[in-house]
Amino acid sequence: MALHMTWMFAFGLLGNLISCLVCLAPMPTFYQICQKKTSEGFQSIPYVIALFSAMLWLFYAIFNEDAILLITINSFAFFMEFGYIAVYLFYATKKDKLLTFKLLLFNIFGFGLICVLTLFLTQGQKRVHVLGWICMLFSLCVFVAPLFIVGKVIRTKSVEFMPFSLSFFLTLSAVMWFFYGYLKKDQFVAVPNILGFLFGIIQMLLYVIYRNPKKIVVEEPKLHQELPEHIVDIKKLGAAIWSEINVVVPQLNDCGKEIFEDPSAEEPAMKAKEAMNATNKI
Repeated sequence: MALHMTWMFAFGLLGNLISCLVCLAPMPTFYQICQKKTSEGFQSIPYVIALFSAMLWLFYAIFNEDAILLITINSFAFFMEFGYIAVYLFYATKKDKLLTFKLLLFNIFGFGLICVLTLFLTQGQKRVHVLGWICMLFSLCVFVAPLFIVGKVIRTKSVEFMPFSLSFFLTLSAVMWFFYGYLKKDQFVAVPNILGFLFGIIQMLLYVIYRNPKKIVVEEPKLHQELPEHIVDIKKLGAAIWSEINVVVPQLNDCGKEIFEDPSAEEPAMKAKEAMNATNKI
């Protein structure tokens, strides 16, 4: 019996430590929000849901026996999520603030309704069982939420939005809390973490598959290699053409008579001159 309690406490303590690391995982995100002074691009929904989950488990643990480890971790989660939401609201746009306030009002109304119904309509172990079922069903819904991320990873073949470290610690946390619930004979803690463990394994497998996406390389036509075959060397062509043209430039000697550097061109020029003289005489 003492060994049984020791193992249960050990798994609960490890579950607390790992869950604390999971709660601290969004710190870089909110550091980035503070640096940019804007929450644009981020959503408050995950933090509001986590806050509601911590409130439910706290309420359940208060009426359950020997649930001090549930109280400690959910108290820590409650204050962390509350702090995240406060920072988000400080830097959020008007539209995002309005949505977050609506979600918080839903949290308050929903939690208040659960408190009133369980306090006035149930008592003793029946109250514990009712709260346990509510917490378990809500946790199952929360664990199903990563399916949207899984679908996005499969569609885009990219793990950009599914960090391996977060998936690993969530899976490890599910293992610790499952054994804690199993040894404590608390089905409401054990059962949701079976699903959490399975989804964690799926996420890590997808990470291994898609961590190195195949990059499609489009080869551009190598114009610099093809162009020389079609380029005409204008300088050389010009020189060749110019060499084929005999330019006749008449020059005058000291007596005023035209002379030609090209002898072959002298005879046509003389004939043209005689023709002009004959025309003038007429």
